[in-house]
Amino acid sequence: MKIGGAALAYGELDLATVVPSGRSVVVHGAGPRISAALDAAGIESRFVDGRRVTSEEAMPYVRAAFREENAALCCAIGPRALGLIGDELGLEADLVAELGAVGVLRPVVPPLLWGALESDRLPVIAPLARGPLNVNADDAAAVLAVALGADRLVFLSDVAGVQVGPRVARTLSAEDVSELGSHVSAGMVAKLQAAVAAAREGVEVRVGATLVTA
Repeated sequence: MKIGGAALAYGELDLATVVPSGRSVVVHGAGPRISAALDAAGIESRFVDGRRVTSEEAMPYVRAAFREENAALCCAIGPRALGLIGDELGLEADLVAELGAVGVLRPVVPPLLWGALESDRLPVIAPLARGPLNVNADDAAAVLAVALGADRLVFLSDVAGVQVGPRVARTLSAEDVSELGSHVSAGMVAKLQAAVAAAREGVEVRVGATLVTA
């Protein structure tokens, strides 16, 4: 499950009902908290295709925001939650130099994550990788879902699903996603790209109420 920072910021989620009780992993964003921290520090927030450009100067603020978001989310979920900062967990990523200190997660599951699942904990992961590198949370959730052999990946945010025209789409294929273009926000495009990547590897993927297929 990927839980968006916007939904957390605006209290849109009842975590007691949305987080699965079975064997699960949560990856979370912290977009509004990061933007607020950077703004307070006088650092511009900039995005390319829905992904945050992250300078070395910005990284301490990004880490602090993720740590705060992680702690708040774990508190809301309850005692089963195990807060994990991705680079401390051992996540590895390949550098995306044009975005600064940003990486694309490698499909490798650290032993600590397997251990947490085997002990019936609920890992709650902030998407940083060793470097440290900032990793888009949608991309991180998709990569981890495939690496873990997950049956299902759910993206939860502050919207009900993917809005196409006047209503939320029930199903979108990879071809539909490629044709949406300017009809959805850049952030939603990034989310849908991640969803399609996981669907192509056999994971059932939903963005809110919208089923995304390969």
